[in-house]
Amino acid sequence: MDKTRVLVFFIFAFSVYLVDIVSADDECEVCVKFLTRFQKIMDEENIEDEKAVKKRLQQECREAKGKENRFCYYVGGTDDAATNMLGDVSKPCSFHKPPEKICAALKKKDSQICELKYEKQVDWKNVNLKKMRVKQLKKILEEWGEDCRGCVEKQEFIDKINKLKPKYVREEL
Repeated sequence: MDKTRVLVFFIFAFSVYLVDIVSADDECEVCVKFLTRFQKIMDEENIEDEKAVKKRLQQECREAKGKENRFCYYVGGTDDAATNMLGDVSKPCSFHKPPEKICAALKKKDSQICELKYEKQVDWKNVNLKKMRVKQLKKILEEWGEDCRGCVEKQEFIDKINKLKPKYVREEL
């Protein structure tokens, strides 16, 4: 009886541990991916100085779009940002602190940073554009940086997407 209780306790503790690991992967998705990519850029350009890191981070934030732009807004990397936490990002980046740790520290200051999630990618092999809403079709064009001037009907948006599809969608063999 006593061994059964111990076994049940260990199984419970292990399952809690696994749930914690799985939830940590999804947490701060945009922050971790952006900072991981940024640290690769730092390594390629051999940037070590905190001021240089801050300057390069601002430059990278100017080019960011979508959720990454929103992340930059939260940390103060955009021109219209209300706060400025760039020092909290650039200093740990300058001594190569892991992005997960940087994002965890940023989460304590502003929880919105870790609430950002990337949009689901369109599965181009199985998607039926005719079943999508016009709003979704417009969003696809917006993500590509394209617009459909004069498009009024759904079929016009579908035709535009199909025309631009070879340029933006890579078919896997």
